[in-house]
Amino acid sequence: MPPLRDTMPHVEQIRSLVDEEATAAVALRRALHRRPELAWQEFQTTDTLAAFLAEAGLEPRLREEGTGLTVDVGPERGPTVAFRADLDALPITEENPVPYASAVPGVMHACGHDVHTAIAAGIARVLSRAGSLPGRARIVFQPAEEASPGGAVSLIADGVLKDVSAILAFHVDPSIPPGTVGLRAGPITGACDRLRVLLTGPGGHTSRPHLTVDLVHAAARVVDALPALLQRTIDPRHPIVTVFGRISGGEAENVIPTRIELAGTVRLFDLETWRSLPETVGRLIDGIAGPLGATATVDYRPGSPPVVNDAEIIEVLRAAASEALGADSVLSTHRSMGSEDFARYLESVPGALLRLGAALPDRRTDLHAADFDIDERAVGAGILAGAVCLLHLMEDRVVRS
Repeated sequence: MPPLRDTMPHVEQIRSLVDEEATAAVALRRALHRRPELAWQEFQTTDTLAAFLAEAGLEPRLREEGTGLTVDVGPERGPTVAFRADLDALPITEENPVPYASAVPGVMHACGHDVHTAIAAGIARVLSRAGSLPGRARIVFQPAEEASPGGAVSLIADGVLKDVSAILAFHVDPSIPPGTVGLRAGPITGACDRLRVLLTGPGGHTSRPHLTVDLVHAAARVVDALPALLQRTIDPRHPIVTVFGRISGGEAENVIPTRIELAGTVRLFDLETWRSLPETVGRLIDGIAGPLGATATVDYRPGSPPVVNDAEIIEVLRAAASEALGADSVLSTHRSMGSEDFARYLESVPGALLRLGAALPDRRTDLHAADFDIDERAVGAGILAGAVCLLHLMEDRVVRS
C-alpha cells in the first residue's frame, strides 16, 4: 500500500485549483458584502451560497429554518473533518467608498464573515476537484455567530458534528498581512458573558439620603467595586475584564430614584473560572449593594465559553499552513477578549481557530468598525491554507485511527 502522502492531492495541485477558483470566490465575497443580513435573517445569503456550491456540482443541505447550510466533500469512508464559516452581519452603517459597499441601510459585514464564507465555499469547490481524498470535509455555514446564544448551539443540535473528528475555522485579522496565518495553542479568544443588575429601593429626597436608600451611590459602588473584587476572587494568573456599558435610572436632580439598571459584560479566558462566575458575581453584587440597603436582582447570562485551541491540532495545522503558505508566513498570535461561538464546537470535538492575515496595504482598520475592509488577496490565501489544513487533518485522523 503506498504511503498516504503519496495518494493525497499535492499542494501544487491545490494551489493550481485555488488560482482557478479565487476570482469566483472574491466575486462571491463582494456579492455577500453588498447584501448583508443580520443574525437569523441570512435567507438570501444562504440561497446565494447554495447556488454557488450547486454550480460546481456540489449538493448543499439547507437547514429547515432557511438560514445556514452544510456540504460534504469526499468519500464517506475515512475520517470526517469540518470547516466552520459564519454568515451574519452587524447593525453598522458602512463608511467605505467601494463599489461593493453595503446596499442595506444600517447593516454591514464589519467582522469578515463574508470573507470566511467565501473562503469556505472556495475550499469546498477546490476539494471537490482535487481527486481522491483520504477522508471527507464537512463545510459548515453557520448563521447567527453574533447572536447570544450563537447559531453554533442550533447547528450542533442539528447534528452537524456527527462523525466529525476535528474542526477548523478562520477569523480574518486586519493587523497582519494577507498570505499569513496566526496560530496559538490554548485559549485564543475569551468568554463574553452579559450582566444585568436591577437595584431597587424606596426612593426619596436628595436632602435626606439617610432616611432612604441612595441607589445612585449604590450603583456607583457596584460599577467601581465589582471589577476589583472579581480580580481578587479568582486566580490572579487568569485575567478578567468587567466593564459596564449602560447605567439608567432617575428622572430629576433632587429625587433619589426607586430603581437603577446596570448592564455590562464579563470577559475571561479560563474555562473553569467561567463556569463558576454566575454564582460568584451574584454573591459579590449582593455583598456590595446589601449593606447600603439596596435590593439587587442579578441577571447573569453566560455567553460562549473561551475558544481553547487543541495543542495537537495546532501542530498539525502549523505543518499544513507552512506547506501551503511557507514557514515564514506562519506566525504566533495573541489572545483576544473578543468572543467566538466556535467555542461551542470545541466542547464536543478537538479543533482550532486560526487568524488569517487580511491587513489593508494603505490604512489601518479594525473589526466591528464602520470602515472595516480587507485586502482581498486574503481570500485566495485562505482557500489554499484551509484546503491544505483539512487534508492534513484527514491524514492525521487516519494515522490516529
